[in-house]
Amino acid sequence: MANAIKYEDKSAGQPEVAALFVALKEILASYSGIGNLKEKGSGNGQYHIYSFKKVEIAGRKLDELYFASILVQKGYVGFYFFPIYCCPEIKPSLKPELLKCLKGKNCFHIKNNNDTILSQIKDALQLGFDTYKNKGWA
Repeated sequence: MANAIKYEDKSAGQPEVAALFVALKEILASYSGIGNLKEKGSGNGQYHIYSFKKVEIAGRKLDELYFASILVQKGYVGFYFFPIYCCPEIKPSLKPELLKCLKGKNCFHIKNNNDTILSQIKDALQLGFDTYKNKGWA
């Protein structure tokens, strides 16, 4: 099954990142069903979690709030982590190994099935969830 995982717009198969996608999906999926977090629009090498709670942020009313995603890309799995974008105060709490993978405001390029990075992603997700919960967003 892992060899069939691909994002349809990227190179065929993605066998080198399929196992990594499965490991990251297992970690991220553990948040689906906690509080108001639920899976939305996943499949074809992508997996998304949103908070389905009406919130108001900076005067803008939202019916849902993005939390995190993983997406198979060519040569890596993108880990998109919205709490680091909307709550930049949490960034200093992330470990240096994970921060080295940050390639933008909230996208981490995860290239290896590395226990250290996976553990740090688990920690980041917990920190993000706790932050959302404290702000009343989860």
